[in-house]
Amino acid sequence: MTRPLKNIWGIILAAGSGTRLAEAVNGERKQYLEYKSAPLFWHCARTFSRVARVKGLVFVFPPEDAPTMEKKLRQYFKSEDLGLKWKVIPGGERRQDSVKNGLIGLPKECDGILVHDSARPFVSPRIITDLIDTLDNGARGVIPTIPVTDTVKRVADDKVVDTLNRAELAAVQTPQGFETSILKEAHDRADAEGWEVTDDASMVEKLAEVDVIPGETRNIKITVPEDLKRLEETKTTVPCMGWGYDVHRFGGENDRPLTLGGVPIAGGPTIIAHSDGDVLLHALTDAILGTFGGGDIGKHFPDTDPKFKGVDSSIFLREVLTMAEETGTRIVHADLTVITQAPRLSPHANQIAKNICRLLGLDAHQVNFKATTEEKLGFTGAKKGIKAVASVTGLRDL
Repeated sequence: MTRPLKNIWGIILAAGSGTRLAEAVNGERKQYLEYKSAPLFWHCARTFSRVARVKGLVFVFPPEDAPTMEKKLRQYFKSEDLGLKWKVIPGGERRQDSVKNGLIGLPKECDGILVHDSARPFVSPRIITDLIDTLDNGARGVIPTIPVTDTVKRVADDKVVDTLNRAELAAVQTPQGFETSILKEAHDRADAEGWEVTDDASMVEKLAEVDVIPGETRNIKITVPEDLKRLEETKTTVPCMGWGYDVHRFGGENDRPLTLGGVPIAGGPTIIAHSDGDVLLHALTDAILGTFGGGDIGKHFPDTDPKFKGVDSSIFLREVLTMAEETGTRIVHADLTVITQAPRLSPHANQIAKNICRLLGLDAHQVNFKATTEEKLGFTGAKKGIKAVASVTGLRDL
């Protein structure tokens, strides 16, 4: 039976005490440990936000931490809006108590729930999507599992009692997905009948079948000190690109002299501009902003701000290079083109390229500069203005 769920939320459990890790992390709760400059629970939230079907999140924190963490989450969502509704709920004494509290915090229209341990920061969007698809196809509960690779024996009083069939065993992960109604019913029964369980599926199994999907070996739970090695910073370098475009009109006698790439162009037409009107550096600045998602030049240096009147555009470039560096992005190549009918730029090309190399701190083979016309077409062909485009390649450490 296929019946797509309409309103799916996640519960991120971050209310545990982490006693097995306490000594190794100086008593800090593991859900607050940082990985790549963010706490583990926020990494989980980011992953949930990458699945379009998830509408919101309930964060469950220790009761004494809940007010403080709600304030912190407001700041997290302000600086990095995940596009999700969210709520903070105080946890309970046991894991199952925390889940039940989280269920109380769900909106009435929520018909599907994904319960996840914040100590599993490496969960992938694929697992979340597969859980939702399985619920859509009629499952009332579904969990991710991975095969057990070691032989498992039942032991009592330091003696082997039995050897279990490994083919019938699976290690269970989170998130675990359920129809909201069946999970609420299971928790009510657990309270009424005194069930003690270690995961939500153990409850739902008593009321309905629970399906399984493939989990992932990297979706580990940070539990013991040895697991902390997984949180050590390992940098992955990825390429990134940015593209910039800028246009300026030619002016009259009292406008700004033409400068390209920081090089004055003697005898060239003047430029109408708020800053120095260096169309090439403006395009280059925009392209660098593009390598790290930094917006555009107008956002950072608006032409309505008097303090930027007549400013050397290389200042904008230096500021943006600093922003790139702060994000772990380094520029490794720039390909630049100026489009203008006049003046002829070939006599200035080498000097422009050298100055761009100096400004970017790059070698000559890493900067390519060229100039072209538009065969007397358009506003550049009519000698009404000048434009420039820039393509920049960077490397970013994640």
